[in-house]
Amino acid sequence: MRETLKKLFRRKNLLLGGAIVVLVSMMAIFAPLLAPYHPIDDADLMNAEEPPSSRFWCGTDSQGRDILSRIIYGARISLSIGLVTQFVNTLIGIVLGMTAGFFGKWWDDLVMGLTNIMLSIPPMIFALAIMALLGPGFINVFIALGLTNWAYSCRITRSQVLAARSMNYVIAARALGYSKIRIMFTQILPNVIGPILVIATLGVAYAILLEAALSFLGLGTQPPNPSWGGMLATARDQFFTTPWISVFPGVAIFVTVLGLNLFGDGLRDILDPHVTRK
Repeated sequence: MRETLKKLFRRKNLLLGGAIVVLVSMMAIFAPLLAPYHPIDDADLMNAEEPPSSRFWCGTDSQGRDILSRIIYGARISLSIGLVTQFVNTLIGIVLGMTAGFFGKWWDDLVMGLTNIMLSIPPMIFALAIMALLGPGFINVFIALGLTNWAYSCRITRSQVLAARSMNYVIAARALGYSKIRIMFTQILPNVIGPILVIATLGVAYAILLEAALSFLGLGTQPPNPSWGGMLATARDQFFTTPWISVFPGVAIFVTVLGLNLFGDGLRDILDPHVTRK
């Protein structure tokens, strides 16, 4: 146990990224307690476009709403979309990748062909196409982003399964009469989950960026809901006159994505057997 803790503390990227992720998560969970004002209802045009001060730490927007409160509540939207959509993407990738790698033959060719098609289309373009069909909205963002980023998880899972299915523990499970489904999910999956977790962590950061981009284009979470990308969109014409309206949401996106990427890199250093450990 002590040796494991020493290895963790040596991974500065894991510690820093984990601290940022925990901080943003706590901010999202306890938003009603942390936000000094309501992000929507406490709008006062008498306080519109106030610069940062002791009363409004991050200033106010054109509607007189506290930017800090909207950033705190916006963490709920960004994290929920990032976590839920990446969970769906990872689940799809695991199921398709495991079955393709384990069963092979025509199913493997079909899954890999579909994966190559998905990898050839930028996720942003695919998400925009789905949003064009479904229309803007919070729920539609979940649907669009939940179907656009599973190809990497699928390919990694398949490669791991191809390497694991000839291992002794899989051969022993077959000799004991385990079913194929049981072998995949009780023998192979626990031994290949490490790289998949790394991809999933990095995918959360990418999903947050995609949601911010969709909201910036007016296709994501709709006003007056406090989305970081939506806050950037409403302030893009005021950058030189009231820069704090766009700077602080941009910093929130940057710090959150940076924390998730650092955390994912730290997980890779620990879980990936091909990484040299010091």
